[in-house]
Amino acid sequence: MNWSNWIYLGAGIALGLGFRRLFARWLRPTQASPNSSSSLSPVVPLDQQDMPSISQQIQQTQLAYQMAREMSQFKAGFLARTTHELRSPLNGLIGLHQLILSDLCESPAEEREFIVQAHERTLKLLKLMDEILNVARTEHGTNKLDIQPRPLANILEEVYNLTYMLAANRNFPLQLLPADPEIYILADHLWLRQILISLIDTAITQMEEGSIYISSSTISTSNFVNIWLDVPSHTIPSSELIDSIKSENHPSKANLENVTLSPGMRLLINQTLLEVMGGKLEILSSPIAKEPSQEMSRLQISIPLFSSTEG
Repeated sequence: MNWSNWIYLGAGIALGLGFRRLFARWLRPTQASPNSSSSLSPVVPLDQQDMPSISQQIQQTQLAYQMAREMSQFKAGFLARTTHELRSPLNGLIGLHQLILSDLCESPAEEREFIVQAHERTLKLLKLMDEILNVARTEHGTNKLDIQPRPLANILEEVYNLTYMLAANRNFPLQLLPADPEIYILADHLWLRQILISLIDTAITQMEEGSIYISSSTISTSNFVNIWLDVPSHTIPSSELIDSIKSENHPSKANLENVTLSPGMRLLINQTLLEVMGGKLEILSSPIAKEPSQEMSRLQISIPLFSSTEG
C-alpha cells in the first residue's frame, strides 16, 4: 500500500468519526441548562412525527374498503334477487312447454290453451325484464335523471291523489299531513313520484288491516328532507340473505298466474333509484301510536333539500 492509500484511509476514518458524533448529538434530546434563557424542544424521531397522518390515512383506507365491500354486497344482492325473480316465471314457461312436447294434452284445444298461457306469461316476463333493465340503465347513467328543485307539498299531494282510491277500495285509511309549501327538494319529479306510489301500492297490497300515514320533516343538522310512510309492519318484507334465497324448481300455480315483482324486489329497486338521486331509503320503527293493536313501521325516504343560495 503506497502513501496515497494511507491518506485516503485516514481521511475516511476521520469523516466516519465526525459523522458518528454529529448523528449522536442530533438524536440525543437537547436539555437546556439552568442558566440559559431559552430552551430547545427535543427532536422527535421522524416516525413519530408521521404517526398522526399515517393513522388518518389508514382509517380513510379502511372506510373506503368498508364502503366498497358494502356496495359489492349490495350489487350481489340485487343480482341474486333479480335472478330469483325471473326464475319462477321461466320455470312456469318450461313446464307448459314440457306438457305440450310430451303430448300430455288431452285435446288440441287444451294444447292451444297452454300455448296461449305460455305466450301471455312470456309477455309478462318481458315486461318484468324491461322494468329491471330500466332501473339498471338509470343507475348506470344511460337514462338521464331530470334533477330539478321541486316543491315537496305538490309531489306529496300528487302521490296522495293517485293512491287514496287504491286504499279506499280496500277500506284502508290513507292520511296525508300536508308539507310546508316553502320546502323545495332536489329530485327527479317523475321518478320520486313513482317510487312513493310503488311503496304505498306495495303496502296496500300486503295489508290486512290498519292505516297508512304520509308526512315529512326537515332536518336542521343536514341538507336533507325526510318523507315518512308509516305502514303496518307486516307489509314490509323482511331482509333475506343471498344464501337463503331458494330456487323454486316447481313453482305453485298461483305464482305462475300472477307474474309480478315481489315486494322485496320492489323495495330493492326503489332503494337503488333513490341512491341514484342522492337519497336514501331506511326502515325504522314508527313512533305513531294511534293504533295500539297494530305494530307500525316507518319507511324513511331522505331527499336532498334545495336551498335558495344554491340557485
